[in-house]
Amino acid sequence: MTRSETLPAADFESAAATESTALRTVAALYVDPRGPYPSMPGVDCWDERRDARNYAGPHPVVAHPPCGPWSRLRFFCRHQARELAPLAVAQVRRWLGVLEHPMGSLLWREMALPLPGGLPDAFGGFTVEVDQVHWGHRAQKRTWLYIVGCKPSDIKLRNGGVATHVVTTSRRSDGTALPECTQLERRLTPPAFAEFLLDIARRCAPGGGE
Repeated sequence: MTRSETLPAADFESAAATESTALRTVAALYVDPRGPYPSMPGVDCWDERRDARNYAGPHPVVAHPPCGPWSRLRFFCRHQARELAPLAVAQVRRWLGVLEHPMGSLLWREMALPLPGGLPDAFGGFTVEVDQVHWGHRAQKRTWLYIVGCKPSDIKLRNGGVATHVVTTSRRSDGTALPECTQLERRLTPPAFAEFLLDIARRCAPGGGE
């Protein structure tokens, strides 16, 4: 007996759609090979060696372009290519998916991306603000996600998580200070957050943001 014979038609269609989403390949662009993506199934990884600038589809993407040239400390950034982030925006718009950058990234102003809570842009793209501590990061790390190809209601947010570290030196109101994350921790994506971003990309489809 096949699975279609054991499920009502509506349930079978729902299950088939879920399976299709779960198995869909996603391209992870501008990633660190030491991060979680290379060991995740269904992920086509593009690190510096492979050069994500050459990605030409056809899969939806999760893009992590360098953020240094677009941050408050951009004047101290000497070794990251500024042009990669605008290219990543174009890749997300072309192939659908999600781009991740720190909250307040100047990329949003440069590319006229919608702010969190704002109306979608001409590509159907919108922005969601999240904190990576909810996905297992040891520090609060508020992040903006530019998403093209699905609706805000498709995004499955979560809460919880307690910061035990900080990204940069910070002192609490009681005068005590949390320890800093390592430089590598600041760079890498928590595995649960990577899964969250992959799930978003797998939900994206042409016209999905309309």
